[in-house]
Amino acid sequence: MTKIVSRFAPSPTGYLHIGGARTALFSWLLARSSGGKFLLRIEDTDRERSTQEATDAIIDSMQWLGLEHDGEIVFQSTRADRHNEVIDQLIENGHAYYCQCSKEEVDAMREKAMKEGRKPKYDGSCRAKGLTEGVVRLKAPEEGHTGFVDMVKGPINVENVEMDDMILRRSDGSPTYNLAVVVDDHDMGINTVLRGDDHVNNTPRQILIYRAMGWDVPQFGHVPMILGPDKKKLSKRHGALSVMEYEKMGYLPEAVCNYLARLGWSHGDQELFTMDEMIELFSTDNLGKSPSVFDLTKFEWVNGQYMQKADPEYLAGLLCEFLDREGAEPVDKALFAQIAPLLQPRAKSIVDMLEQSRPFIVKSDFLPYDEKAVKKFLTEESKPLLEEIAERIEAMDEYTEKALEDVHRQFLEDKDIKFKVIAQPIRVAIVGKTQSPGLFETMMVLGKEETLARMKRAVEL
Repeated sequence: MTKIVSRFAPSPTGYLHIGGARTALFSWLLARSSGGKFLLRIEDTDRERSTQEATDAIIDSMQWLGLEHDGEIVFQSTRADRHNEVIDQLIENGHAYYCQCSKEEVDAMREKAMKEGRKPKYDGSCRAKGLTEGVVRLKAPEEGHTGFVDMVKGPINVENVEMDDMILRRSDGSPTYNLAVVVDDHDMGINTVLRGDDHVNNTPRQILIYRAMGWDVPQFGHVPMILGPDKKKLSKRHGALSVMEYEKMGYLPEAVCNYLARLGWSHGDQELFTMDEMIELFSTDNLGKSPSVFDLTKFEWVNGQYMQKADPEYLAGLLCEFLDREGAEPVDKALFAQIAPLLQPRAKSIVDMLEQSRPFIVKSDFLPYDEKAVKKFLTEESKPLLEEIAERIEAMDEYTEKALEDVHRQFLEDKDIKFKVIAQPIRVAIVGKTQSPGLFETMMVLGKEETLARMKRAVEL
């Protein structure tokens, strides 16, 4: 297998959103599946719109997703001299020329062509003038066609007569996008370009530059866009947020990668994949040719599956991080590692798990109570039952889950009552609300002293 060298080349004019993240993931998987290289290039030539904040956010997003890149990051803005060097070579070898036509003149050429039923484009009137200044245009072939086999869409051919003599260097001396991309990809050794299908029209033009320079042309593939559930362009109202917003919402990076991979790629009916599995199984042969639909409900389901299977120690570390962001009092990671397994079956995210863990991480004096639950279950009838079961727990020699079960079983037999009579009063007493993990598991995590303190406080209520 030829080792693939792929790249991700975002523009830092905004944060990395999930569409870009999916493209990065596919390019990363493509390289890793062949034992090749994955490179990162920041295309920051738009000086007015590019920001350091966006650049940092892109890099942070890639790191969070686990899409590590090989080698140093290439910043396109530092390579203008090299771009212009190639443009000069194209002029010297007769594949490019200077043009002094004004915008108004070019617009008139295109308008005339449209009226005559031809492709609206620049008519090449400066091709043979031998000018030595102005913008620089590529001398595109006037016959034949330019074609390539798209890794996703299949064969694509464009008649050369349909293509313009595109500008390579503007009047201010700055190289254009298509020229800079080709030079950078060539110099970085990129042999495979997988990107969004909004670049399909650029590819034949870029191939002309490769051929004019006598360079090897990479393989190209263009993945369809992601749509919202309403089949319209994905937007914030569909849940299309920046990658780091999902991190703040408590989604796991592995789950995000899994869901994004399944948006346009498949392997049978399998839904959940480890990163290693995706690397092993990924192929452009299984990339879909149609747009994918972003389903927030499915996304949350995938994250929930990862939450259930995650190592409690890993989740505990994330819970500590999220608590620290709040500026709250730190909690021992070991306590979170005990809490996590109780909450994993139902928690949808780290934020959700942190909310569910709050009754475990406060002292009895600060435990908030749900007023409706108190009114319904901490009644005069339940008060003596709570007092007596607390006394029995306090008298226990060994505080284990089995011992707790035995004490409660004996209490129910002695009182000739069903467990449901005391279950909710105890639950409200120790966690402040009617929902919690298993009662005895909860008591074990709280510990004997804290459990008793809460039950006694509930009796006072």
